[in-house]
Amino acid sequence: MAIASSAQPGAAGRGLNLRRLDNELRFPSTFRAEAVLCFGETVPDSLPVTARVIETNGVQLRTVEAGEPGAPVVVLAHGFPELAYSWRHQIPVLAAGYHVLAPDQRGYGGSSRPDDVAAYNVAELSTDVIGLLDDVGAERAVLIGHDWGAPVVWGSAQLHPDRVAAVVGLSVPPVPRAQIPPTQAFRMLFGDNFFYMLYFQEPGVADAELAADPAKTLRRMIGGLRASDPAAAARMIAPGSEGFIERLPEPDGLPSWIGADELDHYVAEFSRSGFTGGLNWYRNLDRNWELLADPPAATISVPTLFIAGTDDPVGAFMRRDRTAELVTGPYREVLIEGAGHWLQQECPDQVNEVVLDFLTGVTP
Repeated sequence: MAIASSAQPGAAGRGLNLRRLDNELRFPSTFRAEAVLCFGETVPDSLPVTARVIETNGVQLRTVEAGEPGAPVVVLAHGFPELAYSWRHQIPVLAAGYHVLAPDQRGYGGSSRPDDVAAYNVAELSTDVIGLLDDVGAERAVLIGHDWGAPVVWGSAQLHPDRVAAVVGLSVPPVPRAQIPPTQAFRMLFGDNFFYMLYFQEPGVADAELAADPAKTLRRMIGGLRASDPAAAARMIAPGSEGFIERLPEPDGLPSWIGADELDHYVAEFSRSGFTGGLNWYRNLDRNWELLADPPAATISVPTLFIAGTDDPVGAFMRRDRTAELVTGPYREVLIEGAGHWLQQECPDQVNEVVLDFLTGVTP
């Protein structure tokens, strides 16, 4: 059933404190404490949230869960290098009318980190997500993904079309399968220039660079990825032996949308887990290309929403003009002027408003 929303612009969410994931969690008043009208009801100051480990597809996923069991299900799939925590501004809003599941995906945070690189292919990742639906007894769900989470939800709509009611992708658009394997295409496109996805392919190299100083890695990735900085963009593709993090500029300070305590949460988690799990997703680019050669659904026929920031550098090499070749159902695209890559954290009010509006027309 469709659920009407009365969310107001500029009042679309409140942040989450997910540091104590072994206990029931409550929203602090220190993040986004303004009054909120969502789905016709005011979100309470203290909305209970729980975290539990869900067994799915042979792995364990630490999953943040909020909302009423039995309500339509929404699954939130984060990207790299992120966590369920990355959805802290969306979970309370969605929980007012949906049963929300936000996992640390495999390779991240408190979830399983298989050793085998092939264990991180899109078929396994999408089956992980579908296993969350099985755990709560849901036939179908709306899947929302950011960054690498977007290809997971796009892939889920093709690999498990009967389980997906609608899909929302942030930052990475739905694009048709390339004619040649992605790494081959990138080598043709970039030649001798540096490209981070190719740099990530060799096990151990990027892993060591990113893990050497997790605080610097996360600080530079969060503060240094903007399409509007031509000098930084040129440095990111210049030939040479420099790694990925060394090419990113050191920001003058944290962006206004993230606090030091929030960054510290990421640093603590990745200091413990390392970055190899997330990097292994990149090492399956060609394998994913093979797996999606003949999926159960050739196209995405369910309602689809894509949201991106105009200052996101991913837009420079992820073409949106061929979306219609993959998405044959109702499609909506929203570009947020001046927004960067970390969209749902950087512009939570705008993202929440657009997502809530989209969901009013979805029948789970």
